[in-house]
Amino acid sequence: QVQLVESGGGLVQAGGSLRLSCAASGRTLSRYAMGWFRQGPGKEREFVAVINWSAGTTLDADSVKGRFTISRDNAKNTVYLQMNSLKPEDTAVYYCAARPTMPYGLGYTQPREYDYWGQGTQVTVSS
Repeated sequence: QVQLVESGGGLVQAGGSLRLSCAASGRTLSRYAMGWFRQGPGKEREFVAVINWSAGTTLDADSVKGRFTISRDNAKNTVYLQMNSLKPEDTAVYYCAARPTMPYGLGYTQPREYDYWGQGTQVTVSS
């Protein structure tokens, strides 16, 4: 079992920045991929970014390329999502997710591909 706890959400003006954190416990994450998803009002949950924990390789959704950066801290067992140049359309509940993976597995962009989820953190971007 992997437990995930997100934090760092809040209200920010358009053009601002936020950093989300996802603290993981319960398993060593060296064979896991960690993803960020978001779900806006009335929308389906959508992929934002994913990182292969051991390789450090990342994949971003086109909608956030150049603005969001996913990273991880091995010592803290924590994955981050740095969000810059935020737009009102980024408003959503952001979820952290985890799944076991092969050493270089990265292309996990569908919610159904993940086994563990956090409770979510609200991000609201005002115009």
